[in-house]
Amino acid sequence: MLKLFEIMKNFIEEVTWRGMLHDVMPGTEEHLMEQMRVAYVGIDPTADSLHIGHLVGVMLLRHFQLSGHKPLALVGGATGMIGDPSGKSNERNLLDEATLRHNQEAIKAQLARFLDFTSAEANAAELVNNYDWMKEFSFLDFIRDVGKHITVNYMMAKDSVKKRLTGETSEGMSFTEFTYQLVQGYDFLHLYRAKKCTLQMGGSDQWGNITTGTELVRRIESGKAYALTCPLITKADGTKFGKSEGGNIWLDAERTSPYKFYQYWLNTSDVDAEKYIKIFTFLDKETIEKLILEHNEAPHLRALQKRLAEEITVMVHSAADLENAIAASNAFFSPTMDELKKLDEKTFLEVFDGVPQAEISMEDLNAGLDMIAALAAKTNFLASNSDARRELKQNSISLNKEKVGEDKIITKDDLINNQFLLLQKGKKNYYVIKIV
Repeated sequence: MLKLFEIMKNFIEEVTWRGMLHDVMPGTEEHLMEQMRVAYVGIDPTADSLHIGHLVGVMLLRHFQLSGHKPLALVGGATGMIGDPSGKSNERNLLDEATLRHNQEAIKAQLARFLDFTSAEANAAELVNNYDWMKEFSFLDFIRDVGKHITVNYMMAKDSVKKRLTGETSEGMSFTEFTYQLVQGYDFLHLYRAKKCTLQMGGSDQWGNITTGTELVRRIESGKAYALTCPLITKADGTKFGKSEGGNIWLDAERTSPYKFYQYWLNTSDVDAEKYIKIFTFLDKETIEKLILEHNEAPHLRALQKRLAEEITVMVHSAADLENAIAASNAFFSPTMDELKKLDEKTFLEVFDGVPQAEISMEDLNAGLDMIAALAAKTNFLASNSDARRELKQNSISLNKEKVGEDKIITKDDLINNQFLLLQKGKKNYYVIKIV
C-alpha cells in the first residue's frame, strides 16, 4: 500500500519544480491548500494497456494523492466511442462496449501500481467511467440540459476545433467530434456534482476541453472549477516521445517486455534524462540535483539514465524484472556466454534485435555444420566462401564468444538454449543462427 502524507503538501509547488506544469487557472494553488480536494484525469481506453505517453497524467494523479488530495482516474468509455479532435488529424476507430469494459479492467490493474485504490483514508483513488452516466442520457436531454449553455461561437473558438477546420489536409470535422468538448465538459460537471471534483488535469492540448467543463460548472451550477495542464513531452532530437521503431512503449509486459522498456529509458539523451528523471520518478529534489551534478562530472557513466531506467522499470514492472533487464543488457557485452545462456528465447532475440539472423535445419546441424557453411553457404552472412575462409584464417571469427578456425564443426553441444548459435566477426559484427 502506498504511504499517504498526513500533512497536506503544496501540489502546485511540487509539479512546478518537476517541470510538470504548463498552465493553471488563477486561484488553483490557494484552492488546493484550503482542504482536501478532488481532481481527475481522463484516460483513453482504446487499448487494454497504458503506454508511457499516459504516464505524465498518471504521475500527476499520484502526486495529487501524495499531497493529501483525492484522485479520480476517468476512463473515457463514452468519449472513447466518439474520438477526440485535440491534436488528431483524423477520427479514431470507435469501440464497442465489451471491448471498452475489458480495457477498463486492464487499465485499472496498471493504475493500481501508482494509485492507492484500497486505502481507508478519505483520499483513496477511484476509477470512474463516463459511459456509466452517459449511456442513459438521450440526445434530446443532452442538447436541452447541456448544449443550450454553450454557444457554437464558444466551441468554434477552441484551438483543437480551429486546427481541424483550417488544416491544409483537413477533411473537415464530423458533428460527432465537434460535440466531444461538450461531452468532456459534461464529465467535469457530473463529477463536480457527484464527487465534489473541482479540478481537471490533462495535457496542454486539452486546455480547451477542460475549460469548457469549468464553464459548464459556472453557468449551470454557479460553481467554481479549475483547470491545470502539463506540457506535452518532447524529445531533444525532435522525434516523438514514447515511440520506438516497433511502435508505442507499453506498460504491459506482453506488449513491451521489461527489457525493451528498460532499454528505452537507458538510451535517453543527456538533455532528456535530466528532464525525465523529474517527471517520471518520485526521487526528491535534493537526490535529483546530486544525480545531475554527478552526471555532469562524468557523462560517460550515464548515471542519470541508469537511475531513471531503474526507478521507472521497478515502478511499472518489478525489482525482479529490473534485475533480469540489467542482466540481459550486460550479457550482450559479456566476454563469455554465461549470462547469455541464462536468457529465455524471447529476451535473447530482443537483446540481438536488429542483428542479421538466419535459420538452419536441425538435419543440417546433425549432418555436420562447418564454419564455412555457417558463415556463408547456408546463411549469406558473408558474401562468399572465400570471404569466410579469409576471416577464419585472420582469427577474426568467434562462435559463442570463443575464437574458432576453419576446422571447427558445429554440433548440438554448441547451441545456446538448444536453439541458437552466436557468430561474431571482429568486435561489433554479430550474427544469430536459429536452428529449426
